[in-house]
Amino acid sequence: MTELRADCERCFGLCCVVPAFARSSDFAIDKPARTPCRNLDAGFGCGIHTELRQRGFQGCTVYDCFGAGQRVAQVSFGGRSWRDAPETAGLMFDVFPVVRELHEILWHLTEALGLAVPARLRAELAAARSAVEEAAGGPPEAVAALDVGPHWRTAGGLLERVSEHVRGKGAKSRRGADLIGKNLRKADLRGTSLRGALLIGADLTRADLRRADLIGADLRGANLAGADLTTALFLTQVQVDAAKGDAATLLPPALTRPTHWR
Repeated sequence: MTELRADCERCFGLCCVVPAFARSSDFAIDKPARTPCRNLDAGFGCGIHTELRQRGFQGCTVYDCFGAGQRVAQVSFGGRSWRDAPETAGLMFDVFPVVRELHEILWHLTEALGLAVPARLRAELAAARSAVEEAAGGPPEAVAALDVGPHWRTAGGLLERVSEHVRGKGAKSRRGADLIGKNLRKADLRGTSLRGALLIGADLTRADLRRADLIGADLRGANLAGADLTTALFLTQVQVDAAKGDAATLLPPALTRPTHWR
């Protein structure tokens, strides 16, 4: 899924410009939308990249554009930056969040296509992925005006069917459960649906999360030390980066161990 991983060197710092941020524990300053962060340098890099957490910009370390940044910069706008061509800035800033959503859908559909699912379901997944890819690659004006909702609904239904198939009949469900701060040490959560579950600050030390469906689960501050997530379903780098873990935490092959885990 290389094309769905952020390549900041081929982007124009779009995640440092387009979103608005309010001063909080995750972001040290107020930043209006479509305004460059004060830490964005002339080369579109972050001037405090190695010190983000220490300087109060933890939120930046858990952001993932799923490769949308380089696609918008290099494909949609042909490598011309908003600084070099200011007349493109407005449209570029409109396109970026749309492509970011589409790329997140592509990430999940691509993962689903790598699982053992029935041929008919696989064909539907492939068709949905092609439709999203086509939408993301359209003319900037068309992308900016796109309603991503139908693509999310189609993908959501397919991913739920994939989840049910992989987890098996009779699998447990704690979908949308409030598990904030819960003690789930060594919990056997294999095959459990944790879709949209609130796991903020939960203790999942050495929990078994193989085949658990984690799409939309809030893992901010959750302790994943020694947990087994090798075959967890629909887990993203954003969720992993927002959690805590250690050298014994087992992650799916497509994800990387955050540098702030010690």
